[in-house]
Amino acid sequence: VLLQESGPGLVKPSQTLSLTCTVSGASITTNPYAWTWIRQPPGKGLEWIGYITYRGDTGYSPSFKSRTSISRDTSKNQFFLQLRSVTPEGTAVYYCACLLEDYWGQGTQVTVSS
Repeated sequence: VLLQESGPGLVKPSQTLSLTCTVSGASITTNPYAWTWIRQPPGKGLEWIGYITYRGDTGYSPSFKSRTSISRDTSKNQFFLQLRSVTPEGTAVYYCACLLEDYWGQGTQVTVSS
């Protein structure tokens, strides 16, 4: 199973960060998988952002809930992250993952800067 993150590497402050995770080798609608977004700021630990389940239900970390949306396109076997009103503290490597099976993407660097 492969997960691949994609999206812009540079986002300006106050804009929306949008990332795509393309999954191959497994269907995102397979019970009981949940598909997760996680990030790691430079010099810091992993931060769990949220998930979308095989049924399309979503859950978010309280730290991100007010400005985050996770969605999916089952026809493309992709799921998405939108993080609104980003600040420079949003600079991080962003990962998509299926934690149940320990599937991870390689991560994509996103820098928030004007």
